[in-house]
Amino acid sequence: MSNLLKASSLLSPIAKRLEGKVAVITGGASGIGEATARHFVRHGAKVIIADTQNTVVNSTSTESVSFVHCDVSNERDVEHAVDTAIAKHGKLDIMFSNAGIGGKFDRTIKSLDSQDLKRVFDVNVFGAFYCAKHAARAMIPNKKGSIVFTASAVSAIYGSIPHPYTASKNAVVGLAKNLCVELGKDGIRVNCISPHAVNTPILRNGLGMKEEEVDELVCESANLKGVRLEVEDVAEAVVYLGSDESKYMSGVNLLIDGGYSTTNPALIELFNKMSS
Repeated sequence: MSNLLKASSLLSPIAKRLEGKVAVITGGASGIGEATARHFVRHGAKVIIADTQNTVVNSTSTESVSFVHCDVSNERDVEHAVDTAIAKHGKLDIMFSNAGIGGKFDRTIKSLDSQDLKRVFDVNVFGAFYCAKHAARAMIPNKKGSIVFTASAVSAIYGSIPHPYTASKNAVVGLAKNLCVELGKDGIRVNCISPHAVNTPILRNGLGMKEEEVDELVCESANLKGVRLEVEDVAEAVVYLGSDESKYMSGVNLLIDGGYSTTNPALIELFNKMSS
């Protein structure tokens, strides 16, 4: 979080693409959310970080960045985060509904834990619903705004990730598309970003692997070789969807996966196995 606090004082002569905008970022204390918060501040936005990680409280009291405790599965917490943005800055321009969990890494329907399914949906789906509901409440009077959800590449390719997570992220994409239709009349855009595997704490914890092990796994399985997807790459996409540069983009599920979802490696893997 110290990098985030330095962001406003390290502004290079770049175009401040979010100048004057106010954003709420759920799950903004680490991973994709933290990187996005840094990018937002760098581009001139005022940011409310909404997270359960209270360890960042003492390091987020600046003019550009505020922290509120927020468990997105609790609607009152989400409502409070939006109300905080309005109270401090008078409006809400961008809601980045990013907080999420992976759940247990068990891929068989026979052993599916219904409580795990419920918990994943409480955070990933109900959390997204609450974010959209209260963001819309703040944005509709101003007839503009951008709501961005973190979905996943599992919304476009199936079979390798557990059912609760896959189902939850597909639900988020469906919610975004429906909201795009409803809120278009109010000038509010609704989009998703769907990254491929990013080496974040949530992925490392889910796989039970060390950082270097996850790097090796992700690079080996990637379609696009020679580069690695990092949190900053995802953050740049969110800056774009939150800015006026994407003023006519709504209902889009933006895949950031290096073409992974366009491939089906089953045949070539079988061929290589037979040839070895």
